[in-house]
Amino acid sequence: MNQILEKIKAYDTILIHRHKNPDPDALGSQAGLRAILRANFPDKKIYAVGFDEPTLTFLTQMDQVTLAENEKHLSIVCDTANRPRIDDDRWQTADCLIKIDHHPNDDAYGDLLLVEDFRSSASEIIADFALQNELVITDEAARLLYAGIVGDTGRFLYPATSAKTLYIASKLAAYDFDRSSLGREMSSFDMKVARLQGYIYENLQVSDNGAARIVLTQALLNQFDLTDAETSKIVGVPGNIRTIESWAIFVEQKDGHYRVRMRSKTRPINEIAKLHDGGGHPLASGANSFSLEENEQIWQQLQDNLK
Repeated sequence: MNQILEKIKAYDTILIHRHKNPDPDALGSQAGLRAILRANFPDKKIYAVGFDEPTLTFLTQMDQVTLAENEKHLSIVCDTANRPRIDDDRWQTADCLIKIDHHPNDDAYGDLLLVEDFRSSASEIIADFALQNELVITDEAARLLYAGIVGDTGRFLYPATSAKTLYIASKLAAYDFDRSSLGREMSSFDMKVARLQGYIYENLQVSDNGAARIVLTQALLNQFDLTDAETSKIVGVPGNIRTIESWAIFVEQKDGHYRVRMRSKTRPINEIAKLHDGGGHPLASGANSFSLEENEQIWQQLQDNLK
């Protein structure tokens, strides 16, 4: 942490990145760090870069910035396990690259790495970084980091929620932001998502040993008027059923391949994800499938994993 702080002090221009298709932790850690650094280093040019996900603009929005030719900059990448998932390619031209993450460190990129896979979220790491270094945390930074922790812990439900997680969350909760309003916004969804939930409960395929899957085709997404990003709201739905242990949601993309969201209550599934152009946490991973045959392979592996 001290080395990272020294690097931050050494650069006048800092780009903060996160992964593509962001979730609340990706945005919370990225924009939370931006708010902290801007408050503590007002003379520096500090930007959060990447695509603005329309469903999450209530949390924050990205900076639209053009760097001068050959302008030296520091890139900090938050909550991103591997290089292909980094949003905004300017990390490749950075004078120095820092990785801050809580996923398994299978792709150890960067000049400095702060990777703690026992943490609940990247937002927890950023908050702890600020607290340990006695940096000013603004109300907005606290809101963003709290949202990231809440998002990646499933409201403090998931196993990575530790006593340290709750301690840091309590520190952030002491700042002046509306936690109730934030929680409602994070858990609310449109009627079309509610209808998709109903479809999933009606059509979920469940094996005898507790594996489950659902396939969401482009035709179905068009029928419900949903984007791929909006389907993230239903990732946890199969897990509400008591007898289901592990599940996969196959979402067909416009180019025909399938984005596979995988979750498990107790049995690790990240090794399955790694076999299919993916990875992630032991109990929460993502993969990609490029054919119906590969869909079936993943489904069989999910079932076999529970034997």
